[in-house]
Amino acid sequence: MANSRLIPYQPLDLSEPADLVAEIRKRRGGQLINLDRMLLHSEPFARGWNVFIGNVREKLSLDPKLRELSMCGVAILNGAEYEFFHHAPPFLKAGGTQEQVDAIRHLGQETFNPDCFSDLENDTLALTFQMTRNIKVESPLMERLLNALGNTVLVELVGVIASYNMVSRFLIALDIHPEDHPPTT
Repeated sequence: MANSRLIPYQPLDLSEPADLVAEIRKRRGGQLINLDRMLLHSEPFARGWNVFIGNVREKLSLDPKLRELSMCGVAILNGAEYEFFHHAPPFLKAGGTQEQVDAIRHLGQETFNPDCFSDLENDTLALTFQMTRNIKVESPLMERLLNALGNTVLVELVGVIASYNMVSRFLIALDIHPEDHPPTT
């Protein structure tokens, strides 16, 4: 059973702190999503989150498809439907397929079908699983990923998985649900 939201979302028309709300709206294509509306209960936290997650989403050299694949994997493994709701569309936009989206929903289960993913994508999902469920990652997997991606991109991939584990835990603890419609960005 989900938590009952004890803390209400800030209003959609929130205007203060003006500079922060404007920055978030700009990054989101003009709107505040429910996550933002919860974060805005703490100005320092919302400011830090906006910059940090904005950089994770927009400034890494990591392939967007692998980035969104790992984010979707974290969402499914942690039961964060909100996270999946917001990252499955960018995964598709980055070159993922609906067959892959459907398969991700079974990550960590016997019914997961790895056949629709490349070797690198399967290793990305294995890293996502190991970091999310086991915390420790097997050395052969890290060696394969290092050989495929190099130092910088592997650090970014690990950072994305770690970051989105934080996101999912925030979403679940505060009972944040998807909006009625996906965001435009």
